[in-house]
Amino acid sequence: MRYFNNPEALLRLIGTLSDGFGNTLIVFFATLVFSIPLGMLVALLRMNRHKAVSMPVSLYILVMRGTPLMLQLFAVYFAIPILFGVNIDRLSATVIAFSLNYAAYFAEIFRGGIQSIPVGQHEASQVLGLTRLQTFFHIVLPQVVKRVLLPVSNEVITLVKDTSLANVIAVSELFRAAKNEASRTASIEPLFVAGVFYLIMNGLVTLLFSYLNRRMSYYKE
Repeated sequence: MRYFNNPEALLRLIGTLSDGFGNTLIVFFATLVFSIPLGMLVALLRMNRHKAVSMPVSLYILVMRGTPLMLQLFAVYFAIPILFGVNIDRLSATVIAFSLNYAAYFAEIFRGGIQSIPVGQHEASQVLGLTRLQTFFHIVLPQVVKRVLLPVSNEVITLVKDTSLANVIAVSELFRAAKNEASRTASIEPLFVAGVFYLIMNGLVTLLFSYLNRRMSYYKE
């Protein structure tokens, strides 16, 4: 079957891929919702002066960044039921694995942003009578957001593409739907159409971060 010269078949294919795209969006947004705040927490713990706190966190970051995400997907999906006796569905296992993985990457980005803020700003805040929390949320964090925007956008773009890895534990996402359709019809065209889905999604992500970068432009370096 050829889709590109058959509009009716192409529309049916787009409808089929759209069903899988729904799960792709769930994995994408759920990962961001959980991994960004977790990444900030991990970054703060990583900078803790006490080795008993910072060393285990450093090990977590090393493991998450040093092993393949595919392996982490298998570990979460198969290990949690064995270790804790709790059965989790494939989609939930995917979100957990992705969130833990991306939190480690975001943590290092956030840590670099926080440590790039001059110490003098912390000292000036203390002179003004601000608490450490007030200094962090009102002085440090807005500048960190501006500084980490570009590397965070790169990770988010990578996340869009990494969602295709969910198919290794049989999550019915976009790439799996395209692969199944390609196998059924002996055509690679569904894979190219799926590529267009990813391209459009990453185009929207790029536009969003470009807009955010312009909005944050009042924080001059």
